[in-house]
Amino acid sequence: MSRTEAAGLTGPPVRGAVGAHPDPLWTLGLLRNELTATFRRRRTLALLGVLAAVPVLVGVAVRIETRNGSSAGGGGGGPAFIAQITNNGLFLVFTALAATLPFFLPLAVGVIAGDAIAGEAGAGTLRYLLVAPAGRTRLLLTKYATTIAFCLAATLVVALSALAVGALLFPLGDLTTISGTRITFTDGLGRALLIAVVVAVSLTGIAALGLFVSTLTDSGIAAMATTVGLLITVQIVDQIPQLHAVQPYLFPHYWLSFADLMREPVYWDGLVKNLELQALYVGVFGSAAWARFTAKDITA
Repeated sequence: MSRTEAAGLTGPPVRGAVGAHPDPLWTLGLLRNELTATFRRRRTLALLGVLAAVPVLVGVAVRIETRNGSSAGGGGGGPAFIAQITNNGLFLVFTALAATLPFFLPLAVGVIAGDAIAGEAGAGTLRYLLVAPAGRTRLLLTKYATTIAFCLAATLVVALSALAVGALLFPLGDLTTISGTRITFTDGLGRALLIAVVVAVSLTGIAALGLFVSTLTDSGIAAMATTVGLLITVQIVDQIPQLHAVQPYLFPHYWLSFADLMREPVYWDGLVKNLELQALYVGVFGSAAWARFTAKDITA
């Protein structure tokens, strides 16, 4: 958010107002301005562009392999749904989400979350926001709500790009679930939307972690780098067999459980564990971010 935007939101100088009670319309205005500023940034548009390109690359690669007479995914590698793409383009949605969730999607969310508070402090606009009658708590909640909106937007960009590419390059119709049963295309489309929502919710944990890191520094670049570094470290730990005792408590451990939504009947155990784990991370790191931010000495 620029200084001009921040100044436009400020009312009478009510400083650091943790217990302030602003007009709800003012709060909605703050959220609207924050969403507009975030989604207009070139960095945000570039991240969304990269995410939209992943399904295109996957779809074109599978199409080329099919023309060459090879069986996509026949080597046993790649996401679990990739072998089904040539039969039904809707599977490109599931494949693209499975391909982007381990790294690309959380990386993009980490960049947005890490810059949420630290970027404002580094640009010198944070103190302008804090003299407005929203208070630190409402500002922090607005920043987190904006990050969650980006989680949903990023996931939908991947899903919609994959659906468009799948419809252009491959046939669409009734599809076979992982369990071997047939469902209609409409049912499959509904499950694809539900899977996209589940993936977006799966990113709320890393969003809360990134927001907490963002309250620890006044450098947006440092916060983004730290959040991404933590993401990579946790991903590595989650793959080491000797650390299996701690892996169920790591936020990415159940990310790919969304595949269970393509079973008949749906397996809910992994999905529920994933949602519970994300809620735990949101509660812990959201509280830590609030405690840090409300006590932070703002000098810039």
